[in-house]
Amino acid sequence: MTKSTRLLILLAAVLLLASVGTGAVLYAAHRSGLRDEQQTNGPTVRTGSVSLRPADGRRLLVRNLAWGPHRDEIASVPASDPQGPRTASGVKCLRFHAAAGTGICLQAVHGTLRDTYRAVVLDAHLHARHRFPAAGIPTRARVSPSGHLVAWTVFVNGDSYAGTNFSTRTSIVDTRTWTIDDNLETFRVIKDGRTYRAADTNVWGVTFADDTRFYATLATGGHTYLVRGSIAARTLTTVHANVECPSLSPDGTRIAYKKRVRGASPDAPWRLYVLNLRTLKETATAERRNIDDQALWADDSTLVYAIPGNYGSDLWTVPADGTGTASRLMTSAVAPASLG
Repeated sequence: MTKSTRLLILLAAVLLLASVGTGAVLYAAHRSGLRDEQQTNGPTVRTGSVSLRPADGRRLLVRNLAWGPHRDEIASVPASDPQGPRTASGVKCLRFHAAAGTGICLQAVHGTLRDTYRAVVLDAHLHARHRFPAAGIPTRARVSPSGHLVAWTVFVNGDSYAGTNFSTRTSIVDTRTWTIDDNLETFRVIKDGRTYRAADTNVWGVTFADDTRFYATLATGGHTYLVRGSIAARTLTTVHANVECPSLSPDGTRIAYKKRVRGASPDAPWRLYVLNLRTLKETATAERRNIDDQALWADDSTLVYAIPGNYGSDLWTVPADGTGTASRLMTSAVAPASLG
């Protein structure tokens, strides 16, 4: 083989390798482009200014679950156009709620060996005012109507309410003094008119009436109860059985909640109900699927709640009086707060 022939063979090999490399790069770019296109098929999310005191009408704030650089950030949309473009804040939360210019954001702090968690109280511009360590995995968060109190619940053992092998820790903070009630299980329980003591009590899912009263779930003895809490007296008084994750209506007359129903799967036991606090009459909503969420009252007649979707959860809405049908409000979103 002559020297010229060897050079020609070498040149051909180089050209072949170059073409293969170029093809691989173009294929990867094409696949990347497909992924980007699939992501853009979801809601449009853009960076911008997000306020807990919106000046441009009623807004819905959510934890954005759409794939992309703004996943898990608190995002804002007009309440009149919930499926429209979202404005992302840059603040990431696992659980979130807000009212009257105050927000509560439950976050993961990623460590080398394990993750820890914290509760961050936010001002109207989503700047951190105060941070508290959280004892476990975030699950529920609420702010009082005045913005003076915030509450959160975490799992300190387990990560689901469906079974029995879990325990929770619920805390309330007064944002005027930064006084914290770190564990509502230390409150005195009044059950059937008498002081009740048991080692297996769990408390979760606070919803505030005002700056002195709240409702929550108490679990003990294999049963759950709606309890009315008094911050001043440090008491929890049972109101009604089989109530979990209560949410008080804006007019203070009804509780939306998830109820365990007979015959349902142990892994999907709950349906969405509304309780009249005066008559204790229960009304099943038109939502017939399993609900594992603390519903939000969008107004005095409409509930918003999360159901698992393609990218984590979608938000749905249903009338609170048992009429109508459930309808999808937003895709790829969870932990809503209605402001304005």
